[in-house]
Amino acid sequence: MSHQAGGTARFRALLFACSSLAGLTAVPASAQENPGSTIETVTVTAEKRQENILDVGINVTALSADELRESRIVSATDLATQVPNVDVKTNVPGAQQIITVRGVGLDDFSSTNNSSVGVYIDDIFLASFAEMDFGMYDMGSVEVLKGPQGTLYGRNSTAGAINLISAKPTLDGLDGFVTAGYGNYDTFTATAAVNVPVADNFALRFSGQTDQQGTGFWYSPELGQHLGAQNVFRERGQALWEPTGKITVLLKLEGEENNSQISAGKFFGDDSTTAAPCPDFKNPGHCTNIFGFTDTNPNPFVVSTEAPAPYKVKSFNTTLHVTDDLGWAELTAITGYIDFMRDFYIDADASPFALAEFNQHDHVQQFSQEVRLAGDTGGVDWLAGAYYSWDRVHSYTPGTLAQLLGADVNIQSFQETNSAALFGQAKWPITDTLTLVTGLRGTYESRSYEGGSTFYLAGSSAAYPCGAPFFVFPTFEDDTISTRNISWHGGLNWKPTDGTLVYVSAAESAKSGGFFNGISFESQALAPYKPEYLTDYEAGVKSNVLGDTMLVDSSLFYYDYRDYQAQTFTSVGTVSLIKLSNIERASIYGLDLGLTWLPTDGLSLRAGLGLLHSRLGSFPYFTTSLLTEPAGNKMPDAADATFNGTLRYEHDLFDYIGAIQFAGVYEDGHFFEALNTPYLDSPASWVFNGRVSVATPGKGWELAFWTENIFNEEHTIQAVDDGQPIGGGYRMFNNPRTYGVELTHAF
Repeated sequence: MSHQAGGTARFRALLFACSSLAGLTAVPASAQENPGSTIETVTVTAEKRQENILDVGINVTALSADELRESRIVSATDLATQVPNVDVKTNVPGAQQIITVRGVGLDDFSSTNNSSVGVYIDDIFLASFAEMDFGMYDMGSVEVLKGPQGTLYGRNSTAGAINLISAKPTLDGLDGFVTAGYGNYDTFTATAAVNVPVADNFALRFSGQTDQQGTGFWYSPELGQHLGAQNVFRERGQALWEPTGKITVLLKLEGEENNSQISAGKFFGDDSTTAAPCPDFKNPGHCTNIFGFTDTNPNPFVVSTEAPAPYKVKSFNTTLHVTDDLGWAELTAITGYIDFMRDFYIDADASPFALAEFNQHDHVQQFSQEVRLAGDTGGVDWLAGAYYSWDRVHSYTPGTLAQLLGADVNIQSFQETNSAALFGQAKWPITDTLTLVTGLRGTYESRSYEGGSTFYLAGSSAAYPCGAPFFVFPTFEDDTISTRNISWHGGLNWKPTDGTLVYVSAAESAKSGGFFNGISFESQALAPYKPEYLTDYEAGVKSNVLGDTMLVDSSLFYYDYRDYQAQTFTSVGTVSLIKLSNIERASIYGLDLGLTWLPTDGLSLRAGLGLLHSRLGSFPYFTTSLLTEPAGNKMPDAADATFNGTLRYEHDLFDYIGAIQFAGVYEDGHFFEALNTPYLDSPASWVFNGRVSVATPGKGWELAFWTENIFNEEHTIQAVDDGQPIGGGYRMFNNPRTYGVELTHAF
């Protein structure tokens, strides 16, 4: 049986088993003889207003502040431990987080590009891939919305949306917390927040975080030092003002200063010194690059680079959120501005030679303004709004190919995007239990790009103030693309009981077209790629069962993709390069199943299972000649099955409160690129985490011991083939086992 046929059979078997499990959980409350605590009402803002999660016909995973803290969710990478059908990896070792939801994502590194998952921090969309390395601290909650969200969230949310919601100031009284911890790899972390009511209608909240890691995960024998040290400071200030009983004004100022390190990948060779094929990870000695270099050290964190790999970020953002209760509707206005700068050095050939090394500098500025009205008229729950944004991305990347082509290079670009949209959604009651949901968004976008690659004789760019051009005709693109698109949503919500929602829906969203921003040897590589469109057909059930001690959330979906954006290889003479382009057709179908269960007092279980089957249509690509890849490949980063489970038990321990938590995450094997190259994949993996804590009554003090990746599981999270003539590639791995202790005081 072929790998694909076997995967399909396994997928169908799991799908049947999960459907059976979903049916078994939907038992009457009388079947629960010894119920534990009941599940509290979960309130989400997935549809731009506060609603019970059982009234929202979308697959939503909501994580509370306590769940985020107890599971140590501090970055996007950690979300995959709590949400099924979500993959988060780093595109360079230690940075460049790439988020994929239900197999939909974009494996790209260009700061001029956008994630397929709309990431919103306090209602502000992050406009560039460069901004994806965000941290999470002093959070109120996190919501992961699956499926296209173009109606309410706009362009670039074909995969879904992630809402990161900071803890807000309150008028209730003085409170706060301080957490400090120490762990292996000489790691120190500290987070603090304080809420200060200044007057009856005015309050402030200040919070901050620092991450300090003295010893990085990686070690370079060439440098004789560890790589990956962290030195990060984040701070946030918020002011809440309620001048009247109907008007609320919330101002947020936030910044980050990051002076850290990343690393290089683990080298593998593409050129064979024998008749045996390469790469051969079991016998790497005969697999080399063009200079005969090979890496036979089995430790995945011993890397062959001579570059110290600095990583620096300096950012500032501000958000103004104003609401006014007009009586007949609520008016909301959200204004956001971000100024983000990033510098980092990447050894792209992952070897001691200067074959392909780049020092990237990105500067992102963005502004957005959203205004919306929401109300209830004649039983129709409605929302209407307008949106405008601009973002400017300047990327400057000097690099060297000195030992490859005898040249240095400067990759430079400036991109400006302007977007405007009108949108609305309404919920039309048909009967007391049946509601029709409709939504529409019209978007106009204009994107201009100017940039390319200029080559110099190696070393001449330093010798001459203006540089000495090596190629008479450098690559260059100066173009503007504009699009108009309509995103839509329609569905039926049926509530047979207050604790159960059954929904069916169809929706379509678009992701912007754009320009590739990597090194290019001919202008053709810079030609714009087209927007992609995803249509989702979905059915789901959410229900509180077993006497409200269990919440089940399941959905089946089918995606129809048009002009899917993907990276493939193209060749220019003897040089093989990655190019971002469109694949005409693709499809995905699958299942999401989530469960929260409180079987008895103090015991809780959260679990999620995701199943996927993805299929790419045929597409052309270049190697030494024009070839066509036949239909049937799997989409990148689309594992057939994912599972996450967290078991927590909390009980009185003498005069204190003791708790133990154990979590496991499974991800099936998957490929990293559209060509499904056998050695550019990840095997199936399990990772386990744990936490033990003891706290005073009321949890004013808590001492916790934690460990992540308990069994030190190693698996590939990204693999890149540099192609010819370099003759090498590299892999990246999940973090090794980490552990530590932390002390928290809440007041």
